[in-house]
Amino acid sequence: MPRYLSVGTVPKKRHTAHRVEPGYKGEGIFYEEVISTHGFSRAHSIAYHLRPPTRVRKVEAAGTWPVERSEQRALRHHHLKSGGLPVKGDPVTGRVPLFTNNDVTMWRCRPGETQQELFRNALADEIVFVHKGRGKLLTHFGELPFKPFDYVVIPRCTTYELAFDTAAGQPDLLIIESPGLIDFPRRYLNPEGQFKLGAPFCERDLHGPCDPLVIDKEQDVPVLIKDGERLTRYTLAHHPFDVVGWDGFVYPFTFNADDFEPITGTIHQPPPIHQTFESEGGFVVCTFAPRVLDTHPDAIKVPYAHSNVESDEVLYYVRGKFGSRRGVEEGSFTLHPHGIPHGPHPGTIVASRDATRTDEL
Repeated sequence: MPRYLSVGTVPKKRHTAHRVEPGYKGEGIFYEEVISTHGFSRAHSIAYHLRPPTRVRKVEAAGTWPVERSEQRALRHHHLKSGGLPVKGDPVTGRVPLFTNNDVTMWRCRPGETQQELFRNALADEIVFVHKGRGKLLTHFGELPFKPFDYVVIPRCTTYELAFDTAAGQPDLLIIESPGLIDFPRRYLNPEGQFKLGAPFCERDLHGPCDPLVIDKEQDVPVLIKDGERLTRYTLAHHPFDVVGWDGFVYPFTFNADDFEPITGTIHQPPPIHQTFESEGGFVVCTFAPRVLDTHPDAIKVPYAHSNVESDEVLYYVRGKFGSRRGVEEGSFTLHPHGIPHGPHPGTIVASRDATRTDEL
């Protein structure tokens, strides 16, 4: 989880009256909401609303959002070019699932419209990687600006709107949906929970909301809620972004891929040195960032062939020239499944001999 933050106004003690100015139309207090994980035993935040967050006018079934799995008759590698996916839908409805298993689903989205209604994922954390575009994530935690190459980490049960700057060009997104909680690699953290000095990024690279976003509107506001494949539309009696203050460890934040500090050596280092996030579900997210290549005079500067014994490996190509593989482009995916080896394309080992660094992301 990211570090502790306190934004806006909160009372001195938890679960005590946070009083408002005289004349407020209500009960004279702001309304507390606890956002917790693992029941009440793990990280949590506490928010204070103008109105009770439970004011629901209507609950409607909104259909399902199934992720259909294609039959795979053979165990094999795949290359998908997603850069040409059509522009469609909004930042939620325009999502196209491309890879899925029980631990993770990966979506691509090239939205052509502004987000039509607020969205809340009730059962999964999300990482929205901003390949192109810039704007703000709007939540009851406040405004969170994002820019190209940001990972936007959105905890489950966060109601949000992705608002893009239309002058910044066509948005292009990769969404990673995780039923398990998203966290940082434990080996990067000391016993106090602080990033170790040898970690490839630290607290200064994480950016959470800075100011409250207090929307005081007494009107019907629909929220589309996804829990697994089921969709439900809740109509609230007021806008849910009515929080005057909050504090805690659970909130959306950004981390930019260009702030990742690669670890290098005299010979080729294995993929775990690029790890950025991990999930309780068992998958990890790595950032292969521009870096100095191996310095040993006999070093092989592209990855060695290896068998994925216990995992599937998916690479998403963002920018630069990927040294060990031909034919990939921006928006390409390559899938290298468990059980069979994969490695550099023929000729890439010789071609990389004189290279001193790579610009790939």
